[in-house]
Amino acid sequence: MTIHLQRELETIRRMLLSLGALTEDRFRQAIHALNDLDVELATEIIEKDQEIDLKEVQIEEECLKVLALHQPVASDLRSLVVVIKINNDLERIADLAANIAMRVKTLAKKASPSGFTYDYRPMAEKAALMLKMSLDSFVHDDDAMAETVRLMDREVNAMRNAAYESIKKAISQTPHRAGYLMNLFLVSRHLERMADHATNIAEEVIYMRRGEIIRHTDFMDE
Repeated sequence: MTIHLQRELETIRRMLLSLGALTEDRFRQAIHALNDLDVELATEIIEKDQEIDLKEVQIEEECLKVLALHQPVASDLRSLVVVIKINNDLERIADLAANIAMRVKTLAKKASPSGFTYDYRPMAEKAALMLKMSLDSFVHDDDAMAETVRLMDREVNAMRNAAYESIKKAISQTPHRAGYLMNLFLVSRHLERMADHATNIAEEVIYMRRGEIIRHTDFMDE
C-alpha cells in the first residue's frame, strides 16, 4: 500500500464515520419527534435530509476516484467495497428517519387524547442501539459485536409483529380511524427497516474482517 493510498483510505474512513455520527443523531431526533409528536422537530428533520444525501454522494465519489487511480487489491479493495455499501445503508437510514418525521406530522394532526396510540420507544431504542453497535463494530473491527447486531434484528422483527397485531385489532374496533392507525403502523415498518440496514452494516463488517459474505446464510424472521 502506498502512503498516498493509505492517506486517502483514512480520509474516506473519517468521512464515513462523520456521516455515521450525523445519521445516528438524525435517527435519535426522529425518535424524539415521534415520542413527543413534535411537528417542529419533524419538519427540521425533513428539511435537513438533503444534507446527508450530499455527503453520501461525496463519499461514493471519493471511493470511485481511489478505485480508478490506485486500483487497490485484496484487503484494500474489500475495505472500499464495504465503505460504499455502508455509505448507502446510512443514507437509507437517514431517509427512514425523514419518513418517520413525515408520519409524525400526519399523526399529530389526527391524534386525539382519547384515541389509540402505540408506544414505540422500546422498538426505537433497540433499533438505535443496533445502529450504534454496528458503527462501533466498524470502528473497532469487531466482528463479534457485529454478530450480536445480527441476532438483535430478530427482536426488532418480533416488535414489529406485535405492533401489527395490536394495531390490526384497533382498526377492527375503530374502523373510522383506519387512516390514522395505518400511519401509526407504518412507523413500525420504518423502524424495522432501520434495523435491517444496521444489520447490513454489521454484515459488511464481518465481510471486511473475514472475507466471508454471510447474507442469507440463515433464515431471519421476515
